[in-house]
Amino acid sequence: MNVEPTLALYQNWSANALVVSATFIAVAAVVLVHYEGLVALSMRLAGRNGQRRRKVLYAIAAILVLHIVEIWIFGLTCWLLLMWPACGHIEGAPNLNLFDAVYLSAVTYSTVGFGDLAPVGVVRFLIGTESLAGFVLITWSASFTYLEMAHFWDRLGSDHRR
Repeated sequence: MNVEPTLALYQNWSANALVVSATFIAVAAVVLVHYEGLVALSMRLAGRNGQRRRKVLYAIAAILVLHIVEIWIFGLTCWLLLMWPACGHIEGAPNLNLFDAVYLSAVTYSTVGFGDLAPVGVVRFLIGTESLAGFVLITWSASFTYLEMAHFWDRLGSDHRR
């Protein structure tokens, strides 16, 4: 195995700086999207009259949409970075297209990681960071859902006591 070309992927400081900067921008964007999405959802749920089951289904659907948007943000960032070969490439996808990048993003964000696609080069920083961000955001969504459900259950209990 020739180590020389592999080392070259990590020694281009412009590529390193670009990947790190793009990673921080992508993380900031998904955290902002997630925060604003959950705030808007919370307000909608509070003001929404109707059947509790519909509220729960609405909340879950909205959270799934938030996660899909976030996966696309990371996927698009990866795809754009990989247009510059100095940032690396994806092993298993010789001609990476946008949907391959979004697929890689989805399995990374959800921490499933099937292993059929693997990042090579400095783009690994983005992919690794996405895994951590996805875990945190999924956990945040689970906490939000639990709190909303607890609120619904409290009201359900008080409705039955009347």
